[in-house]
Amino acid sequence: MKQMIVNCGVKDTRMVLLDNSKLVEFASEQSSGSGIAGSFYKGKVMNVLPGMQAAFVDIGQKKNAFLYIDDVLHAHLDKQPKVKPSIADLLKPGQEILVQVTKEPYANKGARITTHYSLPGRWIVYMPEADYIAVSKKISTDGERARLRQLGSHLKQGEEGLILRTVAEGENDEAITNDLNTLRQHWQHIRESFVQKSAPAELHRDLGMVERLIRDVFNPLQDQLIIDNQERATSAIQFLQTLLPAGVQPPVSIYTEKEPLFHAMNIHEQLHRDFQRKVWLQSGGYIVWDQTEAFTVIDVNTGKFTGGITLEDTVTQTNLQAASEIARLLRLRDTGGIIIVDFIDMDNEANRRSVVEALEQILQRDRTKTHIVGWTRLGLLELTRKKVREETGGFSYETCTVCQGTGKIASWIKD
Repeated sequence: MKQMIVNCGVKDTRMVLLDNSKLVEFASEQSSGSGIAGSFYKGKVMNVLPGMQAAFVDIGQKKNAFLYIDDVLHAHLDKQPKVKPSIADLLKPGQEILVQVTKEPYANKGARITTHYSLPGRWIVYMPEADYIAVSKKISTDGERARLRQLGSHLKQGEEGLILRTVAEGENDEAITNDLNTLRQHWQHIRESFVQKSAPAELHRDLGMVERLIRDVFNPLQDQLIIDNQERATSAIQFLQTLLPAGVQPPVSIYTEKEPLFHAMNIHEQLHRDFQRKVWLQSGGYIVWDQTEAFTVIDVNTGKFTGGITLEDTVTQTNLQAASEIARLLRLRDTGGIIIVDFIDMDNEANRRSVVEALEQILQRDRTKTHIVGWTRLGLLELTRKKVREETGGFSYETCTVCQGTGKIASWIKD
């Protein structure tokens, strides 16, 4: 069973997802609801840069958003020109365009935007101009995949694109159809707002954090939601009622004790441990986690563990345990971009494969796609993970004003 624990503070709302009492996801949202990923805007093109094949678009945020040419051309290669045009042929300064945010503004960078629009629902992802049908790869039953694809073909209109999500497996046609119709209404409202409003303007914002995570990861027939705010609990209950069959009570508990919720459930301590630079494994080994501007580096060490029969056995056991923990922490910390893992050297190729398989197995539970590129000639494992929002550690920690995040102070400063 999964538990979604929500703590509502004055400045922010924090959520953790527990899977069999183990932390697997953490999210934080400021009370002002500052996250804009998934939102739609009427933007004005400010600069077109042919040398970068990109444009900067004013969407009303502090920094102009970045639009790459591949996010302007049609999503399907077979519908794109054989010779990629210059972005200057597609966009002009002053032009007003409809865009959707795909990546939050981060550090000194503006938001990343696209014209490949998508609206996620509970059972369907609706893409009004994508012109294709897909079924989640996580649905493995051939008969169910065929049923959902046939339903999608029946529901699709014109150039619409539909993705049947994993939770659509076993769901009735009426619920999926109603979900699609709601998304079509959202799209119609976005188009009407685009005509009515002047750029830059927000046209549509995705659900708030709690409702969004209920939609995307919560199973209301199996999981439990615990929240320490009556108003937010009422809102969550109302949203859950739109997902549940009539007469089924939403699985929501309101926490009212004096002791802070995260302390009472030992979550604060777990978060502190899991966000450290050095994370210990149950065996006595440990991993060291370093994030740079370019990529994230994870180093695996045997530490106190000496339990294997041979050195190769000890190393492999440590690496297997580290692989499972790294997969969990990638999801928990929401680490994106390029990731380099320095596992302890293994001589046996079969052991190297087993470590990758262990990593893949846990990563399958993650909604965010991670691609395992493979081993480098130096024995490092390369991965990439989609980055949508700032890594959760960025919300929870501030850069030290003395060392500027390096963890070191120059000797001349101490003198």
